[in-house]
Amino acid sequence: MNNKLVAYFSASGVTEKTAKALAKAADADIYEIKPEVPYTKADLNWMDNKARSTVEMHDPLSRPAIADKVNNMDGYDVVFVGFPIWWYTAPTIINTFLESYDFSGKTIVSFATSGGSGLGETVAKLKSSVSDTAVWKDGKLLNRASRDDLIDWIKSLGL
Repeated sequence: MNNKLVAYFSASGVTEKTAKALAKAADADIYEIKPEVPYTKADLNWMDNKARSTVEMHDPLSRPAIADKVNNMDGYDVVFVGFPIWWYTAPTIINTFLESYDFSGKTIVSFATSGGSGLGETVAKLKSSVSDTAVWKDGKLLNRASRDDLIDWIKSLGL
């Protein structure tokens, strides 16, 4: 097992593609954060106020259940956490993921994909879901990042 993990949530496949490229560039294991109840196309219709994703994102206490667990999270020192930006922040399933494990002493690096917005205050909002002893590295928006871009970013983080 590698000491690095790329954990990601992807609703449409965009973040998944980026996560797989990052895992290769970082020589990391990969884990997909899958909701226990998969999202349908209707669930993801952000223009519908009653769509599941809209309801979840408007409730800061929402914690969608995850289908399975990471095997041996204790074996990872560095965890890249990836997600699409929803409503200018991470989907609440990312909080579920972060709150499911002890990240004490681990390095967490967020990355995201987005059709139009940046990371904004996403990391600040996510930090409350993990131990104060977790080390956060600067996250990055990784839209269409090349392998060389990913390798350069990983090196810039000292990883």
